[in-house]
Amino acid sequence: MSASNAPGPLAGIRVLDIATFLAGPYAATLLGDLGADVIKIESPAGDESRHLGPERGGERAPFVAVNRNKRGVVLDLETGAGQAVFARLAKTADVLITNVREPALSRLGLGYEAVCEHRPDVIWAGVTAFGPDGPYAGRPGIDFLAQGLAGLISLNGDPGGPLVRVSVPIVDVMTSLLVCAGVLAALHERSVSGLGQRIDACLLDSLVHAQATGLGDLLLTGEPTPRSGNRSRYFAPSGIYECADGQPVCITCPTEKFFRNLCRALDAGWAADPRFQTIELRLQHQDELDQALAERCRALPREELLARLVDADVLAAPVNELADVAGDPQVRHNEMIVTTGHATLGPMEVTGVPVHLRRTPGSVRLAPPTLGQHTQEVLAELGYAADEIAKLLPEATGLARAKEGGRHG
Repeated sequence: MSASNAPGPLAGIRVLDIATFLAGPYAATLLGDLGADVIKIESPAGDESRHLGPERGGERAPFVAVNRNKRGVVLDLETGAGQAVFARLAKTADVLITNVREPALSRLGLGYEAVCEHRPDVIWAGVTAFGPDGPYAGRPGIDFLAQGLAGLISLNGDPGGPLVRVSVPIVDVMTSLLVCAGVLAALHERSVSGLGQRIDACLLDSLVHAQATGLGDLLLTGEPTPRSGNRSRYFAPSGIYECADGQPVCITCPTEKFFRNLCRALDAGWAADPRFQTIELRLQHQDELDQALAERCRALPREELLARLVDADVLAAPVNELADVAGDPQVRHNEMIVTTGHATLGPMEVTGVPVHLRRTPGSVRLAPPTLGQHTQEVLAELGYAADEIAKLLPEATGLARAKEGGRHG
């Protein structure tokens, strides 16, 4: 499946992405997926994610993974020329997303009040690790630290086993979704009031929000949630089981209906066993139930087992490797892997748009930009003449200072 040129429901909205790494940039990407014109402003050294991880043809995977649907501009905001271009660009922006910390935020003129001088009704979204004020304000932080502070690491893994972080940058991704939701809400409110506003989101709040069930248990009963590995605290069976061919599957039964469906699929009489007749009893005897289920799974190869479980309407799925995910027929059908044309790498696959609007769908229209790829194009759109652009570029983009490698903040 290829990328398309569908304009999307946010066509006509301009977003300035002045953020690095994942949470802020991915929020801008999602807005771009939905049709916004996203302009990624980078320092002469570029987003830090351009310098990390696997590489091909000079492009790094962490940057390419989360920066589709953007035009790339280089501005050196430490210079007067860079600030002049930014001022003109900010006047055209509906939304600005940044995760630059103080004091660099104020020094570079990226704070809410400073941006409002250029665009009074701007929607300004600031992403921090722990909050813009309060006892942890100003601290540096990333996904890993938020997982520790908000209790996720303490719940991850098997009981009695070592503490392990969740390897997917789940906190960054959740934060990007909340930033996107906040921006959409603020844009709607602006359409009524005519006023912009400041939005603050942080990694800590995103994960506390996601910890609603565990914190709910604690706040309601005073009982902390224990680590349970692949089991559920609320029902059984639930776990990962090995099949006859050594391949693993996930099986879980949160209701009586699904447990009875499982029994039917495997020709098992567990539903009539006094130990397993209710959810509470199954939790009390989950060691015995897990052993019985594991034996049934080991008797069948994975494809045959899954066919029987799916046919019986059981909650079951394979434990896939990432290569399996990229080739999964449902993933491909959902257009979550699409092809786009990169400026230097040529045709390349990237992840697709995760929300599907039927009348005004979003799309992947642009590949992740090379550093400064669209600088001249955007300056021309802002009204700069060709000779002005030629004079501006060395100072405004920091080309004269690029070897020194000065980065924003």
